[in-house]
Amino acid sequence: MTINDIQNEIIDEFAVFDDWMDKYALIIELGNSLPELDEKYKTESNLIEGCQSRVWLHAGFEDGKVIFQGQSDAVIVKGIVSLLIRVLSGRTPQEILDADLYFIEKIGLREHLSPIRSNGLLAMLKQMRLYALALKGLTDKTV
Repeated sequence: MTINDIQNEIIDEFAVFDDWMDKYALIIELGNSLPELDEKYKTESNLIEGCQSRVWLHAGFEDGKVIFQGQSDAVIVKGIVSLLIRVLSGRTPQEILDADLYFIEKIGLREHLSPIRSNGLLAMLKQMRLYALALKGLTDKTV
């Protein structure tokens, strides 16, 4: 599946609900299904700056693809991390850098987040793209 296929799948999942309380419940459920992040990755260097809650994001690199793992101590944020990982993990650095993440607007997520959480979402996206850029730099040197 492409990044856009996954985004469209997420949009369809959220379209089932009219009420934002139900959408929040889905986000929380997605966060609860996020695998626990190994304690060795819960370091200062993996902590996202700009988030009100604590969010750790780790990027691995396997077979030319970025593998993201994440965790948060806040249930809604953990769900957002889960969505971002679902869309971007397992992609090449270039795919991540080129991605237009339209699902965030389409499901109404940005407009239903507090300004602080919205800033945290942008900080997470920025960090994921920075990881992709750094890993792209590594692959460009080895080719």
